Amino acid sequence: MLKILAAADLHGDRSIAERLSKKALKNNIELIILAGDIFGALKETDASILNPFVENNQKVSFVLGNWESIDETNLLKQQSNAKNLENYYITYNNVGIAGIGHGNWKLVSDEIGFQNVKRNFERMEPSKKILVSHNHAEGSKAEFSGFRGDKILRKAVDILQPDILISAHIHEAEGIEEKIGKTKIIQVGRKGTIIEL
Repeated sequence: MLKILAAADLHGDRSIAERLSKKALKNNIELIILAGDIFGALKETDASILNPFVENNQKVSFVLGNWESIDETNLLKQQSNAKNLENYYITYNNVGIAGIGHGNWKLVSDEIGFQNVKRNFERMEPSKKILVSHNHAEGSKAEFSGFRGDKILRKAVDILQPDILISAHIHEAEGIEEKIGKTKIIQVGRKGTIIEL
């Protein structure tokens, strides 16, 4: 069993990171997943945003959001030991976790991103698999916002059938859960959602 705290859209607000770190401690969370938009335009724009997690020796993995630049992503990795799931995968407690998406103000993933995730899913040995994206999938409930979901992400859900898709971006969609096929889709945000798998 793996206990995860999944969150997103901190937008540079360290107080949110502090609250999430405390929530993770209180609930014996083993891994924190940040589904993008860690940085923001008006607040902290360096890796110190993750200091609450670092200070509490918490494991953090993330994907890029539309607010992350490549330079900021490198800062996160260098200064906090957080793991970037973009075109990469990790395994914790026999659960495989991979990421898809883009930074630098882009939202739409592409066919290359899909092929990278597909390759990573094929390499993963665990039977339980999680896909993490900042954007939501085409045809998911988060489209109520008027923002169309990502076609490539939907393709990944339909073909790869992860057990869970963690997505964010639409702040008002936080807390929405649904199923597409066998995949449970969980929209996360600033409050953080505890997931046990």
